[in-house]
Amino acid sequence: MCGIVGAVSTRNIVPVLVQGLERLEYRGYDSCGVAVYAHGADAAHSGLRRARSTARVAELAAQVAPGGESGGLEGMLGIAHTRWATHGAPSVSNAHPHFSHGSGVDAHQRPGRIALVHNGIIENHDELRVALKAKGYSFVSQTDTEVIAHLVDSLYNGDLFEAVQAAVGQLHGAYAIAVFCKDEPHRLIGARQGSPLILGVGKDGQEHFLASDAMALAGVTDQIVYLDEGDMVDLQLGKYWLLDKARKPVAPAQRPVKTVVAHSGAAELGPYRHYMQKEIFEQPRAIADTLEGVEGIVPELFDLQMNHAPGANAHQVFGEIDNVLILACGTSYYSGCTAKYWLESIAQVPTQVEVASEYRYRDSVPNPKTLVVTITQSGETADTLAALRHAQSLGMKHTLTICNVATSAMVRECSLAYVTRAGVEIGVASTKAFTTQLAGLFLLTLALAQAKGRLSAQDEQEHIKAMRHLPAALQAVLALEPQLIAWAEDFAKKENALFLGRGLHYPIALEGALKLKEITYIHAEAYAAGELKHGPLALVTSEMPVVAVAPNDALLEKLKSNLHEVRARGGVLYVLADSDTRIESGDGMHVIRMPEHYGALSPLLHVVPLQLLAYHTACARGTDVDKPRNLAKSVTVE
Repeated sequence: MCGIVGAVSTRNIVPVLVQGLERLEYRGYDSCGVAVYAHGADAAHSGLRRARSTARVAELAAQVAPGGESGGLEGMLGIAHTRWATHGAPSVSNAHPHFSHGSGVDAHQRPGRIALVHNGIIENHDELRVALKAKGYSFVSQTDTEVIAHLVDSLYNGDLFEAVQAAVGQLHGAYAIAVFCKDEPHRLIGARQGSPLILGVGKDGQEHFLASDAMALAGVTDQIVYLDEGDMVDLQLGKYWLLDKARKPVAPAQRPVKTVVAHSGAAELGPYRHYMQKEIFEQPRAIADTLEGVEGIVPELFDLQMNHAPGANAHQVFGEIDNVLILACGTSYYSGCTAKYWLESIAQVPTQVEVASEYRYRDSVPNPKTLVVTITQSGETADTLAALRHAQSLGMKHTLTICNVATSAMVRECSLAYVTRAGVEIGVASTKAFTTQLAGLFLLTLALAQAKGRLSAQDEQEHIKAMRHLPAALQAVLALEPQLIAWAEDFAKKENALFLGRGLHYPIALEGALKLKEITYIHAEAYAAGELKHGPLALVTSEMPVVAVAPNDALLEKLKSNLHEVRARGGVLYVLADSDTRIESGDGMHVIRMPEHYGALSPLLHVVPLQLLAYHTACARGTDVDKPRNLAKSVTVE
């Protein structure tokens, strides 16, 4: 969840590090910091120097600029970090980078020789801390990261790579680290296990970079090497080399340099007030890009895996499987819940949806004929990756991911993949990633239906026609924004809300409630509308707004009865209704009419007004829309 940038160069790399942090800030914004090896004119300006802040990266940039609070920070070797707090509250002392220091040394005035940044969680940090204290090391933070810095220092004997190699051998948990030593001022070491880390190869090989994400290096280098689980990398001027998890040298062909066009422009707001607003309005384009080139429904759509095992192909796999297991977290979990309705009604394939963080810790009954489907925006979600590996360990070899990042760990580890093309999503509350996931899952449904002989040629053409019309249909829904702003003015005054849906739209109600609570801090819950009388109706008063998703489907009349139950208790309803539902506005009944009924694909349209409602309510309440408290993008820790 945190962001890492590091560099070794022949030029001052502080501007590169700060720019990288600005692009990675969505991954964590509790604190940030930069550390360099400085070649100063005197002792006060030489050696390890750093600047840290509990404000945003913009404030850190002002600190390190010439004339700034830190007196200007310059160096040709450095690391930087933006943090989502795990161990220890957001504070300067807990902010990265961390320095090593020994007993009796004031870490703020006389740092030791090791500087380190870390993403992940070290599970055995307590026992390591006890052992290091016994060796005379003192601690000034509550973080597990400071433990790693001291551990490396304790093992250092003139070769940083050997010290880091020995240190990571003692770590239990997940990590991506970047570390340098003041005694080797032209060397940067990286290692990863369970958290993403990439190597950037600079021009003419005279500078090299580490980062959590290629976007951090956009405009600096497009030559990227993706590190595998357990890899270590040694970066020096003019050269680099890697060891794999077995600590054997890695040949260039095994970790090839890839040209990756990471669009820094994706991080530009343009005419929008927030990234979330921008990403909501990018959905027509994102859906069009995700479906580009889909002329017909064929299993080969899911053969988009770079390194799938010989003989593993979607046509073969779809014929062998007899059920589907979906693993996901958060918003991606709700897209999986929606897909369950499609898979069982259209493809007629039994489907189970599991919260990834729960699945791996319970006893389950494996079936080798299961298609394990993971859903993740980043492809680096720790819980989902762990759940995938657990399913594989149980003998379920047929794996497929719906993912937005083609170069991610998830895509590399699954046999099959459909890569959505939502583009970079900066806002923490997912919007366009969710709708593109739904598009990919609907294609999967149709492909499985075809493989099982349950999709007629006529149905195939009708579904393809409907998908091609989605961008235009979404544009029409976005035009409802002024009406949703009016709803938001009411919601901004509330502290609780209920969301209702039935059938295919129950997961959409869940997603709508999640969006509202994420960015407005209004307590929101969602229920299958038929469950109202089984408890939640006790909460309904005039102060509890109730949002209902009301498409004109087979469950409409049942839903209308549920709405009457709310009105009879004085509840105030906000209904998203198709034009022919005959649900009218009135006292305590606010209705927005959707432009058209969209059948099986209706969830992709009905979720957009809920995104807009949450967004404009957050604006009205003055919360930080793109960086809500306590949250961050790309959850790479358990």
